[in-house]
Amino acid sequence: MTDQIIYTKPALIAKLKEISAMGFVPNARKGNHGGIGNTLEDLLGIEENNLPIPNAAEWELKAQRLNSTSLTTLFHIEPSPRAIRFVPQVLLPLYGWAHKEDGKKYPKGEMSFRQTIHGNSCSDRGFKVVIDRKERKILISFDSKCVDKRHKEWLQQVKKRVGLDELNPQPYWGFDDLEHKAGTKLLNTFYVQAEVEIRRKKEFYHYTKVMMLQKFSFEGFLKALEEGKILVDFDARTGHNHGTKFRMRQDCLPMLYETATIII
Repeated sequence: MTDQIIYTKPALIAKLKEISAMGFVPNARKGNHGGIGNTLEDLLGIEENNLPIPNAAEWELKAQRLNSTSLTTLFHIEPSPRAIRFVPQVLLPLYGWAHKEDGKKYPKGEMSFRQTIHGNSCSDRGFKVVIDRKERKILISFDSKCVDKRHKEWLQQVKKRVGLDELNPQPYWGFDDLEHKAGTKLLNTFYVQAEVEIRRKKEFYHYTKVMMLQKFSFEGFLKALEEGKILVDFDARTGHNHGTKFRMRQDCLPMLYETATIII
């Protein structure tokens, strides 16, 4: 697109209101994946992932389905202490279990450590996120008493390998590292949500809610972790660590900002 439209914030707000008033509009792309954001960009006359307003480096446009609680990845970051590659060297060999493709797709003895955990309750294998505000750390904790009885055999294996006490050392992320990482990813955002209808196998979108989200709130981020709105996702097997991700339930984005202004 050569003639890129430059919006002031008031002009962008006015245009978003105008798009909302159009009611349901057809998905502008083939296939439905990513259609909500792409269609909105087309209606605004802007290039993909490029919000052309002054100081645009500080702003982004996010479009999502209304009432979607599906998870979106915020960022990847491995836990400390960095001297230990914690996931492949500790969690996988000591707390892992046989991969379901062990001896089939992968070599015999392939282990898996896949856990999605948060601060609201233990996972079925006894893992939980703990926030230590005094030490300014987000820690991973293991409590053998929380393990679901269907994992009894696995728990016996853990007992043999390492015992059933708390992780020692505990993997963690320092507040400062995490605040910096999250702050660079979570820019000021025009957050647009759309109702979705399917007509003759094609998606149609009505952009019904618009919020202006400003200034990342690390306290909001910690609260979302404690409430299970942000999750820590481990995804490793013997042959490959897919990386540790922080993921968020999509409808909780406003929690992560100091100011949320409702436009529509």
